[in-house]
Amino acid sequence: MSTVHQRPSLWYAVPAFGFFGLFAALPMVLVLYLSLTSWQGLETPAFLGLENWSRLLTDPAARESLGLTVLFTALAWAVQTPVALLIGVWSAGRQRNRAVLGSVFFIPLLLSTAAIALLWQSLLNPNFGLPQAVSAFSLPQFLGDPRLALYTVVFVVSWQYIPFHALLYQGATRAIPTTMYDAAIIDGASRFSRFRLITLPQLRYTIVTSSILMVVGSLTTFDTVLILTGGGPGTATRIAPLYMYDTGFVGFEMGYASTIAVLLLVFGTTVSLIMMRVTRFREMRSQQEGQ
Repeated sequence: MSTVHQRPSLWYAVPAFGFFGLFAALPMVLVLYLSLTSWQGLETPAFLGLENWSRLLTDPAARESLGLTVLFTALAWAVQTPVALLIGVWSAGRQRNRAVLGSVFFIPLLLSTAAIALLWQSLLNPNFGLPQAVSAFSLPQFLGDPRLALYTVVFVVSWQYIPFHALLYQGATRAIPTTMYDAAIIDGASRFSRFRLITLPQLRYTIVTSSILMVVGSLTTFDTVLILTGGGPGTATRIAPLYMYDTGFVGFEMGYASTIAVLLLVFGTTVSLIMMRVTRFREMRSQQEGQ
């Protein structure tokens, strides 16, 4: 057997396992333990058993926040996926104008989440923002109307993360063998047919990867909502991560907040595993020529 195909020693993975254990596994174990306790942040946690979990099942505020989280995640995925896919495929071209416009479009990737949230909060402010500047058009209060607030947050989050996912699609599109397009052109395939029959199938694993990142990212989105709306108006945008924050750091119920955190972890992991199972992501094979 050639040494080229021999796997490296497991010792190479020790730093990665150590990093994962220290910064991922250990905090998860501690949060799981805190979910079984009553703790206000200073005193010693008091063990409660499953009392927090029983409370979670009968908490109407928790059910409402989880419902908003599912709606927020679905909307974010439905908006970001087609837009990022089209921009990524378009910007994969080698033309100079596409490179220039693509560089401009990716600017949101350079901005912090707090800066983006403050920027859009100022732009949408009804007193001195865009609605005031074009008051003749009587624009609605995007952040003050309970019917529009969640959709506005989805728009801002999508504006921030679409460039990242477009970058994934751009790289994956450039990795598609050009011989496939050459053969399709010889066969007389139109541009749309080449996109539908070659580009989309070749990008299926990238779509799955991007979708999982979107779902996990949506389930952990917190700072954008906190700065933009604080969960309001009322509870119109109080998604589960924000409810967890309010419970833990405003109500000082760290034990119950840990229960919500564990629920989000289980929900996100379950959704990701289902997506991988349904899409047969684990059976992924290289799409490169000669491999």
